[in-house]
Amino acid sequence: MKRSSELRIPLETGAISALVYPAESPAASLILAHGAGAGQRSAFMVACATGLAARGIDVITFDFPYIAAKRKIPDRGPLLEAAYQTVIETVRGEIESARRFLFIGGKSMGGRIATQVAAASRELPVTGLVLLGYPLHPPGRPATLRAAHLPAVARPILFVQGSRDNFGTPHELAPILTVLTPAPSIHVVDDGDHSLVITRRDPSKQAAANDVVYGVIARWIKSVIAR
Repeated sequence: MKRSSELRIPLETGAISALVYPAESPAASLILAHGAGAGQRSAFMVACATGLAARGIDVITFDFPYIAAKRKIPDRGPLLEAAYQTVIETVRGEIESARRFLFIGGKSMGGRIATQVAAASRELPVTGLVLLGYPLHPPGRPATLRAAHLPAVARPILFVQGSRDNFGTPHELAPILTVLTPAPSIHVVDDGDHSLVITRRDPSKQAAANDVVYGVIARWIKSVIAR
C-alpha cells in the first residue's frame, strides 16, 4: 500500500490538514471525518483508513477546525458542515478517483455531519455515505433523536453499528431505516460498543472484527458503484 500524504484544506479561518491514504487502482474515494473526542490521527481513524486503502479505496481523513486549534469542544453545526463542504470541494479537485465516485461519512459526530451536508444539497456530487457508529441519540436520552434529516440524504447509506452502542443500538435504528430511500444497508458488529470495540482483552479478536468491518465497507462501496 502507498504511504499517506498531506493535503491542505483552505478555510476562511485558516487551513486545516487532511491525510490521503491512496489505494492501488482505487475504485472510489471515501472521506471519513473523526468523532467528537479525537482527531484524524487517532488509532481508530488511522486503522480504518489504512484498512480500507488496502482494499482498493482512496481514503481521506481530516481534522475539523476545533481539533486543529487544539480545542476540546466541537464547533457548532454550521461551522462543522462548512468545513466538511470545503473538504469535499478540495478533494474532488485534487483526487482523480473522487471525481468518479465520492463517498463521505465518518465516525459518530463526523458521520452525522456528513449526513447533514448531504441532506442539505441533492446536487452535491456524493455517491453514498458510510456511517461508523451513527449517534442516533445522546447516551441515556433515547427520545432525543438525530434522525429527522436522514430521509433528505436520498443516497445509499451503510450503517456500521455496534450491537451495544449506547448512542443508538441497531434495534433503535431499525424503524428509522425503514423510511429511508434508497433502502440503506446495515452491518451489526456483534457485542460492539460505540467505537465498534468488542474486547480490550484479546487484540487478535478485535483485529479480526475490524478486518470484517473494513471488508464489508469496501465491498459495499464497490457494489454501489456497480449498480
